[in-house]
Amino acid sequence: MWQAEHVRARLTLLYPQCDVKIVGMSTKGDQILDRTLSKVGGKGLFVKELEVAMAEGRADLAVHSLKDVPMELPEGFALAAVLEREDPRDAFVSNDYAALDELPAGAVVGTSSLRRQALIAARYPHLVIKPLRGNLDTRLGKLDRGDYAAIILAAAGLIRLGLPERIRAYLDPASSLPAAGQGAMAVEIALRDDGVDLMAILAPLNHEATWQAVTAERKVSKVFGGSCQVPLAAFATVDAGQMHLRAMVATPDGLRMASAEVSGPAAEPEALGEQVAELLRAQDAVDILASCLSEAAQADADARSATLAEPPAAA
Repeated sequence: MWQAEHVRARLTLLYPQCDVKIVGMSTKGDQILDRTLSKVGGKGLFVKELEVAMAEGRADLAVHSLKDVPMELPEGFALAAVLEREDPRDAFVSNDYAALDELPAGAVVGTSSLRRQALIAARYPHLVIKPLRGNLDTRLGKLDRGDYAAIILAAAGLIRLGLPERIRAYLDPASSLPAAGQGAMAVEIALRDDGVDLMAILAPLNHEATWQAVTAERKVSKVFGGSCQVPLAAFATVDAGQMHLRAMVATPDGLRMASAEVSGPAAEPEALGEQVAELLRAQDAVDILASCLSEAAQADADARSATLAEPPAAA
């Protein structure tokens, strides 16, 4: 909702003659909180209902956290703008510890991301990593109740909601590489033929350097079928027309990992994304991700078997 309000404010400044209304909606990604995203359908759970609203003419555009947007949009939809990126880093949040390095053996760390799980497990095998779902207040509430010694969140969400003081430490991208699109907001539209050029209307919101960076990141993710079921990171920075792109794939336990980086013209983001993907392929990235998907499928099968084996509840 903060993101929707922000885009409305920007559009109101650009087009004061327009009355921009917000249609508040709750998605399945907001409602299913007892399971990790990798087990209930992935990132698309946060956008499907909004796309239906646009297709039915109830809304003209939708605002998303870009990292929650699938790499392939349904036919008839497009990203019209990507706003300037907020801080893309992961944030360490704890009431008792100042950094991951301070956590004792057996301390419980909460995260909703397989990417973060893999990166933490690789560096801190003595920690216990448990799933953490829900909106920001829910996650912070679980920390404050003592369910976790620390939790890892996207810094951008805490900053946007006016809670930067909850951040005990920012994780360096060198050790906690962000997800593709992390910290960026995207505006999605349904393509239409009624004479209204939403692409042109929304173009002033687009931040070119951010667009270039996330295009390269999403290319890497797209090559490997990026979803919530695979620990994959991709992060690009742009400076003076040059881009530096880093990417990583790993198993959730952090025991197998491939990483690569390239630099080149920011005007060629997809080519740079493909170059990094090729370097990762040379390090068995495909096999690493295949093992992740196989383990996820087995876990789902085990969960379904356990559910079927449960005795019927008493009347």
